[in-house]
Amino acid sequence: MSRFHSVLLLASAVAFPVMLDGCAGALIVGGLAAAGGGGYAAAQERGVSGAVSDFQIQTDMERAFVYAGPGLQEGVITTVYQGRVLLTGRVATPDMKARATQVAGRVSGVRALYDEVEVAPTGSTWDATKDAWITARLRSEMMLDPDVRSGNFTIDTSNGSVYLIGSARTQTELELATRIARYIPGVKRVVSYVELRSGAPVAAGSAPAPLSIKPGPSASSGAPIEVQKL
Repeated sequence: MSRFHSVLLLASAVAFPVMLDGCAGALIVGGLAAAGGGGYAAAQERGVSGAVSDFQIQTDMERAFVYAGPGLQEGVITTVYQGRVLLTGRVATPDMKARATQVAGRVSGVRALYDEVEVAPTGSTWDATKDAWITARLRSEMMLDPDVRSGNFTIDTSNGSVYLIGSARTQTELELATRIARYIPGVKRVVSYVELRSGAPVAAGSAPAPLSIKPGPSASSGAPIEVQKL
């Protein structure tokens, strides 16, 4: 949440769908449901009801972070898609990271939990404005590609790492989306938690085993891709 406030001016200048990514995006989804502007959510595979359900999970989780003690709600960013929760951001100690995972795992409706929270000392450099720019640029590139249904991909960028979560119609679409992300300037790596529509559902609370994909010689200039096996 705190990262959103630091880049409010930049976020307000990007296209509307970009605002539906990460922590700030879920807040706007809730507003859309009340204002009758749920067309974007309706175009997603999860639909309006799924978006509202995810918003409720995120709201409950952020409330739980507040009650769990200082530092969690400010440092941890939650992204929710079809009950699958991605945690990113930064906290000061390993204990805070473990506590964030424990608190999130107890929230009702969570099907799977992906922990990508970094442990970094207080005062360490984090260019939130650049992260917001990467997210906006990637969303724009996806929207312009006719072979990617961009609404089904939620994007969160944290310290140059791009995290994708959502659903893809085919393996080809998923590979195309991650390929677009890896060549955005400033991206250090791309981590995919995207679920194929034809794939088996993820068990509640399960942790994905990483499957590393090393780029070939001709693609050495792009950011590495980590595809998580769901």
